[in-house]
Amino acid sequence: MFKQFFINGGVTAPDGFFADGVNSGIKDDSLDLAFIYSDPIANIGAVFTSNKFQASPLQHFQREKIEKSNFILINSKNANAMTGERGIQDIYSIFSTLSKELPIYNPVMSSTGVIGSPLPVEKIVEGAKSFDLNSKNHLNASKAIMTTDTRPKEIAVEVQLPDGRSYRVGGMAKGAGMINPSMATMLAFITTDLKIDTPTLNRLLRETTKTTFNAISVDGDTSTNDSVFLMANGKKDFFDEVSFRETLHLIMKHLALEIVKDGEGAKKLVAFRVTGAKSDRDAEKVAKTLSNSLLVKTAIFGEDPNWGRIAMAIGASGVEVCEKNLTIAYEDIEVYRRGENLFTPEVEEKAYQILRKSQFSIYCDLGLGDGEFTSYTCDIGYEYVRINADYRT
Repeated sequence: MFKQFFINGGVTAPDGFFADGVNSGIKDDSLDLAFIYSDPIANIGAVFTSNKFQASPLQHFQREKIEKSNFILINSKNANAMTGERGIQDIYSIFSTLSKELPIYNPVMSSTGVIGSPLPVEKIVEGAKSFDLNSKNHLNASKAIMTTDTRPKEIAVEVQLPDGRSYRVGGMAKGAGMINPSMATMLAFITTDLKIDTPTLNRLLRETTKTTFNAISVDGDTSTNDSVFLMANGKKDFFDEVSFRETLHLIMKHLALEIVKDGEGAKKLVAFRVTGAKSDRDAEKVAKTLSNSLLVKTAIFGEDPNWGRIAMAIGASGVEVCEKNLTIAYEDIEVYRRGENLFTPEVEEKAYQILRKSQFSIYCDLGLGDGEFTSYTCDIGYEYVRINADYRT
Protein backbone atom coordinates (compact mmCIF):
# COMPACT_ATOMS: atom_id res chain seq x y z
CA MET A 1 0.00 0.00 0.00
CA PHE A 2 1.33 3.44 -0.87
CA LYS A 3 1.88 6.11 1.77
CA GLN A 4 1.16 9.86 1.60
CA PHE A 5 3.05 12.54 3.53
CA PHE A 6 2.25 16.24 3.69
CA ILE A 7 5.32 18.32 2.86
CA ASN A 8 6.22 21.96 2.25
CA GLY A 9 6.71 23.51 -1.14
CA GLY A 10 3.30 24.01 -2.74
CA VAL A 11 3.52 23.87 -6.53
CA THR A 12 7.34 23.83 -6.34
CA ALA A 13 7.50 20.64 -4.27
CA PRO A 14 7.62 18.29 -7.31
CA ASP A 15 11.04 18.02 -8.92
CA GLY A 16 11.63 20.48 -11.76
CA PHE A 17 8.97 23.05 -10.85
CA PHE A 18 9.64 26.68 -9.92
CA ALA A 19 7.39 29.62 -8.98
CA ASP A 20 7.38 33.12 -7.57
CA GLY A 21 5.25 36.23 -7.30
CA VAL A 22 6.09 39.91 -7.80
CA ASN A 23 4.42 43.29 -7.75
CA SER A 24 4.07 44.55 -11.30
CA GLY A 25 2.07 47.65 -10.46
CA ILE A 26 -1.37 46.22 -11.23
CA LYS A 27 -1.98 46.52 -7.50
CA ASP A 28 -0.55 49.47 -5.64
CA ASP A 29 1.49 47.73 -2.98
CA SER A 30 1.03 43.96 -3.02
CA LEU A 31 1.99 40.94 -5.10
CA ASP A 32 -0.07 40.69 -8.28
CA LEU A 33 1.85 38.63 -10.87
CA ALA A 34 2.98 35.02 -10.52
CA PHE A 35 4.52 32.28 -12.62
CA ILE A 36 4.89 28.52 -12.59
CA TYR A 37 7.84 27.20 -14.61
CA SER A 38 8.78 23.62 -15.40
CA ASP A 39 12.12 22.26 -16.53
CA PRO A 40 11.64 20.05 -18.50
CA ILE A 41 8.57 20.94 -20.57
CA ALA A 42 5.45 19.42 -19.01
CA ASN A 43 2.30 17.87 -20.35
CA ILE A 44 -0.67 19.99 -19.29
CA GLY A 45 -4.37 19.34 -18.85
CA ALA A 46 -7.13 21.77 -17.96
CA VAL A 47 -10.81 22.10 -17.11
CA PHE A 48 -12.62 25.40 -17.48
CA THR A 49 -15.81 27.17 -16.45
CA SER A 50 -19.11 26.40 -18.16
CA ASN A 51 -19.90 30.14 -18.23
CA LYS A 52 -20.72 31.06 -21.85
CA PHE A 53 -18.58 34.20 -21.58
CA GLN A 54 -15.26 32.46 -21.07
CA ALA A 55 -12.42 34.89 -20.41
CA SER A 56 -9.66 35.57 -22.93
CA PRO A 57 -7.02 33.35 -21.24
CA LEU A 58 -9.33 30.36 -21.56
CA GLN A 59 -10.06 31.17 -25.19
CA HIS A 60 -6.34 31.57 -25.90
CA PHE A 61 -5.54 28.16 -24.36
CA GLN A 62 -8.24 26.45 -26.41
CA ARG A 63 -7.40 28.32 -29.61
CA GLU A 64 -3.78 27.18 -29.33
CA LYS A 65 -4.82 23.62 -28.38
CA ILE A 66 -2.04 23.58 -25.78
CA GLU A 67 -1.02 20.10 -24.59
CA LYS A 68 2.56 20.86 -23.53
CA SER A 69 3.95 23.93 -21.79
CA ASN A 70 6.70 24.99 -19.42
CA PHE A 71 5.25 28.31 -18.27
CA ILE A 72 2.04 29.62 -16.71
CA LEU A 73 1.69 33.37 -16.15
CA ILE A 74 -0.97 34.43 -13.63
CA ASN A 75 -2.16 37.94 -12.87
CA SER A 76 -4.66 39.19 -10.31
CA LYS A 77 -6.96 42.25 -10.17
CA ASN A 78 -7.83 42.02 -13.90
CA ALA A 79 -9.84 39.08 -15.27
CA ASN A 80 -9.28 39.93 -18.95
CA ALA A 81 -12.90 38.81 -19.47
CA MET A 82 -15.47 40.37 -21.81
CA THR A 83 -12.58 42.10 -23.59
CA GLY A 84 -13.22 40.55 -27.02
CA GLU A 85 -10.51 39.80 -29.53
CA ARG A 86 -8.34 42.49 -27.99
CA GLY A 87 -8.09 40.42 -24.81
CA ILE A 88 -6.74 37.44 -26.73
CA GLN A 89 -4.37 39.53 -28.80
CA ASP A 90 -3.02 41.15 -25.63
CA ILE A 91 -1.99 37.68 -24.45
CA TYR A 92 -0.22 37.00 -27.74
CA SER A 93 1.54 40.36 -27.42
CA ILE A 94 2.70 39.64 -23.86
CA PHE A 95 4.09 36.23 -24.77
CA SER A 96 5.67 37.45 -27.99
CA THR A 97 7.69 39.97 -25.98
CA LEU A 98 8.51 37.61 -23.12
CA SER A 99 9.70 34.85 -25.46
CA LYS A 100 12.65 37.10 -26.27
CA GLU A 101 13.51 37.39 -22.58
CA LEU A 102 12.57 34.01 -21.10
CA PRO A 103 12.88 30.37 -22.30
CA ILE A 104 9.12 29.82 -22.50
CA TYR A 105 7.38 27.16 -24.61
CA ASN A 106 3.64 27.24 -25.40
CA PRO A 107 3.06 29.68 -22.53
CA VAL A 108 -0.30 29.69 -20.75
CA MET A 109 -2.00 32.69 -19.17
CA SER A 110 -4.49 32.74 -16.30
CA SER A 111 -6.18 35.85 -14.93
CA THR A 112 -8.51 36.83 -12.11
CA GLY A 113 -10.10 40.06 -10.98
CA VAL A 114 -12.44 42.69 -12.38
CA ILE A 115 -14.35 41.83 -15.57
CA GLY A 116 -14.42 44.16 -18.56
CA SER A 117 -11.09 46.01 -18.42
CA PRO A 118 -8.19 45.50 -20.87
CA LEU A 119 -4.99 44.03 -19.45
CA PRO A 120 -2.26 46.47 -18.40
CA VAL A 121 0.07 44.84 -20.91
CA GLU A 122 3.16 46.95 -20.27
CA LYS A 123 3.00 46.45 -16.50
CA ILE A 124 2.64 42.69 -16.92
CA VAL A 125 5.53 42.49 -19.37
CA GLU A 126 7.84 44.55 -17.20
CA GLY A 127 6.88 42.58 -14.11
CA ALA A 128 7.46 39.26 -15.85
CA LYS A 129 10.89 40.36 -17.04
CA SER A 130 11.96 40.45 -13.40
CA PHE A 131 11.09 36.77 -12.84
CA ASP A 132 13.82 34.44 -11.63
CA LEU A 133 12.89 31.11 -13.17
CA ASN A 134 15.12 29.33 -10.65
CA SER A 135 13.04 30.58 -7.72
CA LYS A 136 10.98 28.24 -5.57
CA ASN A 137 9.07 30.94 -3.71
CA HIS A 138 5.76 29.10 -3.80
CA LEU A 139 4.28 31.25 -1.04
CA ASN A 140 4.80 34.48 -2.99
CA ALA A 141 3.19 32.84 -6.01
CA SER A 142 0.14 31.79 -4.01
CA LYS A 143 -0.17 35.30 -2.54
CA ALA A 144 0.15 37.01 -5.91
CA ILE A 145 -2.94 35.27 -7.33
CA MET A 146 -5.23 36.37 -4.47
CA THR A 147 -8.08 38.85 -4.91
CA THR A 148 -10.57 38.96 -2.03
CA ASP A 149 -8.92 35.91 -0.46
CA THR A 150 -7.82 36.45 3.13
CA ARG A 151 -5.03 33.89 2.96
CA PRO A 152 -3.02 31.85 0.43
CA LYS A 153 -4.17 28.31 -0.32
CA GLU A 154 -1.56 25.66 -1.08
CA ILE A 155 -0.66 22.05 -0.36
CA ALA A 156 2.02 19.49 -1.26
CA VAL A 157 2.14 15.71 -0.81
CA GLU A 158 4.89 13.13 -1.26
CA VAL A 159 3.78 9.64 -2.22
CA GLN A 160 5.91 6.60 -1.43
CA LEU A 161 5.13 3.37 -3.31
CA PRO A 162 5.69 -0.11 -1.89
CA ASP A 163 8.62 -0.72 -4.28
CA GLY A 164 10.53 2.28 -2.90
CA ARG A 165 9.77 4.74 -5.68
CA SER A 166 8.32 8.13 -4.76
CA TYR A 167 6.86 11.21 -6.40
CA ARG A 168 5.32 14.52 -5.41
CA VAL A 169 2.18 16.50 -6.14
CA GLY A 170 1.75 20.18 -5.29
CA GLY A 171 -1.06 22.68 -5.66
CA MET A 172 -2.23 26.21 -5.06
CA ALA A 173 -5.57 27.92 -5.58
CA LYS A 174 -7.36 31.21 -5.17
CA GLY A 175 -11.02 31.88 -4.59
CA ALA A 176 -13.36 33.40 -2.05
CA GLY A 177 -16.29 34.88 -3.98
CA MET A 178 -18.15 34.27 -7.24
CA ILE A 179 -17.84 30.59 -6.37
CA ASN A 180 -20.15 28.04 -7.93
CA PRO A 181 -17.76 26.21 -10.24
CA SER A 182 -19.18 24.36 -13.18
CA MET A 183 -16.08 23.27 -14.79
CA ALA A 184 -15.99 30.60 -8.79
CA THR A 185 -13.85 33.26 -9.20
CA MET A 186 -11.49 30.35 -8.65
CA LEU A 187 -8.19 29.27 -10.15
CA ALA A 188 -6.20 26.17 -9.25
CA PHE A 189 -2.79 24.94 -10.36
CA ILE A 190 -1.50 21.44 -9.68
CA THR A 191 1.96 20.09 -10.48
CA THR A 192 3.52 16.64 -10.37
CA ASP A 193 6.86 15.14 -11.40
CA LEU A 194 5.21 11.94 -12.66
CA LYS A 195 5.17 10.97 -16.33
CA ILE A 196 1.54 11.35 -17.43
CA ASP A 197 0.24 11.97 -20.95
CA THR A 198 -2.14 14.84 -21.65
CA PRO A 199 -5.28 12.74 -22.37
CA THR A 200 -4.84 11.02 -19.01
CA LEU A 201 -4.33 14.36 -17.25
CA ASN A 202 -7.58 15.66 -18.75
CA ARG A 203 -9.50 12.50 -17.89
CA LEU A 204 -8.37 12.50 -14.28
CA LEU A 205 -9.08 16.21 -13.94
CA ARG A 206 -12.62 15.81 -15.23
CA GLU A 207 -13.29 12.87 -12.92
CA THR A 208 -11.87 14.52 -9.82
CA THR A 209 -13.31 17.99 -10.42
CA LYS A 210 -16.86 16.64 -10.16
CA THR A 211 -16.58 15.79 -6.46
CA THR A 212 -14.18 18.58 -5.44
CA PHE A 213 -14.23 21.98 -7.15
CA ASN A 214 -17.60 21.31 -8.78
CA ALA A 215 -19.10 20.34 -5.43
CA ILE A 216 -18.53 23.69 -3.70
CA SER A 217 -20.48 26.93 -3.57
CA VAL A 218 -19.95 30.22 -1.80
CA ASP A 219 -22.57 32.39 -3.46
CA GLY A 220 -24.01 30.46 -6.41
CA ASP A 221 -22.29 32.57 -9.08
CA THR A 222 -20.15 30.95 -11.77
CA SER A 223 -17.17 33.01 -12.92
CA THR A 224 -15.95 33.66 -16.45
CA ASN A 225 -12.43 32.57 -15.46
CA ASP A 226 -12.73 29.32 -13.47
CA SER A 227 -9.78 27.12 -14.38
CA VAL A 228 -7.93 24.11 -13.03
CA PHE A 229 -4.55 23.27 -14.61
CA LEU A 230 -2.58 20.06 -14.06
CA MET A 231 1.06 19.84 -15.18
CA ALA A 232 3.19 16.68 -15.27
CA ASN A 233 6.85 17.05 -16.29
CA GLY A 234 8.01 13.41 -16.16
CA LYS A 235 11.06 13.97 -13.98
CA LYS A 236 10.00 10.68 -12.42
CA ASP A 237 9.93 8.30 -15.35
CA PHE A 238 6.89 6.30 -14.27
CA PHE A 239 3.17 6.59 -13.56
CA ASP A 240 1.11 4.86 -10.89
CA GLU A 241 -2.52 5.73 -11.60
CA VAL A 242 -4.09 4.23 -8.49
CA SER A 243 -2.03 6.25 -6.03
CA PHE A 244 -2.04 9.36 -8.18
CA ARG A 245 -5.82 9.40 -8.58
CA GLU A 246 -6.26 9.24 -4.81
CA THR A 247 -3.58 11.87 -4.20
CA LEU A 248 -5.05 14.18 -6.84
CA HIS A 249 -8.42 13.91 -5.10
CA LEU A 250 -6.80 14.71 -1.76
CA ILE A 251 -5.06 17.78 -3.21
CA MET A 252 -8.13 19.09 -5.03
CA LYS A 253 -10.55 18.48 -2.16
CA HIS A 254 -8.21 20.26 0.25
CA LEU A 255 -7.97 23.31 -2.01
CA ALA A 256 -11.71 23.28 -2.72
CA LEU A 257 -12.58 23.26 0.98
CA GLU A 258 -10.03 25.99 1.65
CA ILE A 259 -11.91 28.13 -0.88
CA VAL A 260 -15.23 27.51 0.90
CA LYS A 261 -13.73 28.20 4.34
CA ASP A 262 -12.36 31.47 2.97
CA GLY A 263 -15.69 32.45 1.40
CA GLU A 264 -16.15 36.20 1.59
CA GLY A 265 -17.16 36.86 5.18
CA ALA A 266 -17.71 33.15 5.85
CA LYS A 267 -17.48 31.68 9.33
CA LYS A 268 -18.79 28.16 8.71
CA LEU A 269 -18.01 25.21 6.43
CA VAL A 270 -21.06 23.00 5.83
CA ALA A 271 -21.38 19.68 4.02
CA PHE A 272 -24.75 18.70 2.55
CA ARG A 273 -24.73 14.90 2.41
CA VAL A 274 -27.64 13.77 0.25
CA THR A 275 -28.50 10.08 0.13
CA GLY A 276 -31.44 7.95 -0.93
CA ALA A 277 -32.02 9.70 -4.26
CA LYS A 278 -33.25 7.88 -7.35
CA SER A 279 -29.82 8.46 -8.92
CA ASP A 280 -26.47 10.08 -8.19
CA ARG A 281 -27.43 12.86 -10.59
CA ASP A 282 -30.63 13.57 -8.62
CA ALA A 283 -28.62 13.62 -5.39
CA GLU A 284 -26.18 16.08 -6.96
CA LYS A 285 -29.02 18.39 -8.01
CA VAL A 286 -30.46 18.39 -4.50
CA ALA A 287 -27.09 18.94 -2.83
CA LYS A 288 -26.22 21.83 -5.11
CA THR A 289 -29.65 23.41 -4.68
CA LEU A 290 -29.07 23.36 -0.93
CA SER A 291 -25.54 24.78 -1.29
CA ASN A 292 -26.78 27.64 -3.45
CA SER A 293 -29.91 28.58 -1.49
CA LEU A 294 -29.54 32.06 0.00
CA LEU A 295 -32.27 31.31 2.53
CA VAL A 296 -30.46 28.18 3.69
CA LYS A 297 -27.09 29.96 3.81
CA THR A 298 -28.43 32.93 5.76
CA ALA A 299 -30.06 30.54 8.24
CA ILE A 300 -26.66 28.92 8.71
CA PHE A 301 -25.18 32.38 9.26
CA GLY A 302 -27.83 33.09 11.91
CA GLU A 303 -27.30 29.64 13.45
CA ASP A 304 -31.02 29.00 13.01
CA PRO A 305 -31.93 25.28 12.65
CA ASN A 306 -34.86 26.16 10.39
CA TRP A 307 -35.26 22.80 8.67
CA GLY A 308 -38.18 24.18 6.68
CA ARG A 309 -35.73 26.08 4.49
CA ILE A 310 -33.88 22.82 3.80
CA ALA A 311 -37.12 21.07 2.89
CA MET A 312 -38.04 24.02 0.66
CA ALA A 313 -34.78 23.78 -1.26
CA ILE A 314 -35.08 20.01 -1.68
CA GLY A 315 -38.59 20.39 -3.06
CA ALA A 316 -37.44 23.11 -5.46
CA SER A 317 -34.54 21.05 -6.83
CA GLY A 318 -36.56 19.60 -9.68
CA VAL A 319 -35.97 15.94 -8.82
CA GLU A 320 -38.41 13.33 -7.60
CA VAL A 321 -38.97 13.64 -3.84
CA CYS A 322 -41.64 12.62 -1.34
CA GLU A 323 -42.17 14.18 2.08
CA LYS A 324 -43.19 10.81 3.54
CA ASN A 325 -39.78 9.40 2.60
CA LEU A 326 -37.64 12.37 3.57
CA THR A 327 -35.35 12.55 6.61
CA ILE A 328 -33.37 15.68 7.61
CA ALA A 329 -30.72 15.73 10.30
CA TYR A 330 -28.15 18.19 11.65
CA GLU A 331 -25.28 15.78 12.23
CA ASP A 332 -26.94 13.03 14.33
CA ILE A 333 -29.91 15.15 15.41
CA GLU A 334 -32.95 14.25 13.32
CA VAL A 335 -35.44 17.10 12.96
CA TYR A 336 -37.75 15.48 10.40
CA ARG A 337 -38.18 11.77 9.76
CA ARG A 338 -40.35 10.29 7.02
CA GLY A 339 -43.28 12.66 7.38
CA GLU A 340 -42.89 13.22 11.12
CA ASN A 341 -41.86 16.60 12.55
CA LEU A 342 -39.41 15.90 15.41
CA PHE A 343 -38.67 19.56 16.11
CA THR A 344 -39.37 19.77 19.83
CA PRO A 345 -37.74 22.52 21.93
CA GLU A 346 -35.19 19.98 23.13
CA VAL A 347 -34.32 18.89 19.58
CA GLU A 348 -34.12 22.51 18.44
CA GLU A 349 -31.60 23.30 21.19
CA LYS A 350 -29.44 20.33 20.21
CA ALA A 351 -29.57 21.35 16.53
CA TYR A 352 -28.69 24.92 17.48
CA GLN A 353 -25.59 23.73 19.31
CA ILE A 354 -24.47 21.97 16.12
CA LEU A 355 -25.01 25.10 14.03
CA ARG A 356 -22.78 27.03 16.43
CA LYS A 357 -19.79 24.94 15.28
CA SER A 358 -17.45 26.18 12.56
CA GLN A 359 -17.80 22.91 10.60
CA PHE A 360 -20.68 20.45 10.47
CA SER A 361 -22.79 18.29 8.14
CA ILE A 362 -26.48 18.34 7.27
CA TYR A 363 -27.89 14.98 6.19
CA CYS A 364 -30.81 14.64 3.80
CA ASP A 365 -32.07 11.14 3.01
CA LEU A 366 -34.68 11.17 0.23
CA GLY A 367 -35.61 7.54 0.89
CA LEU A 368 -36.14 6.70 -2.79
CA GLY A 369 -33.01 4.89 -4.00
CA ASP A 370 -29.24 4.55 -3.77
CA GLY A 371 -28.13 7.85 -5.30
CA GLU A 372 -25.82 10.03 -3.21
CA PHE A 373 -23.71 13.19 -3.48
CA THR A 374 -22.00 15.59 -1.08
CA SER A 375 -21.68 19.32 -1.72
CA TYR A 376 -19.89 21.92 0.37
CA THR A 377 -20.89 25.49 1.14
CA CYS A 378 -20.51 28.28 3.68
CA ASP A 379 -22.74 30.76 5.42
CA ILE A 380 -23.41 34.15 3.88
CA GLY A 381 -23.95 37.36 5.81
CA TYR A 382 -23.29 41.06 6.17
CA GLU A 383 -19.58 40.90 5.37
CA TYR A 384 -20.24 39.30 1.97
CA VAL A 385 -22.43 42.26 1.04
CA ARG A 386 -19.84 44.76 2.24
CA ILE A 387 -16.97 43.13 0.32
CA ASN A 388 -18.87 42.91 -2.95
CA ALA A 389 -20.48 46.33 -2.66
CA ASP A 390 -16.98 47.81 -2.35
CA TYR A 391 -15.23 45.45 -4.80
CA ARG A 392 -14.16 48.11 -7.33
CA THR A 393 -13.71 50.99 -4.87
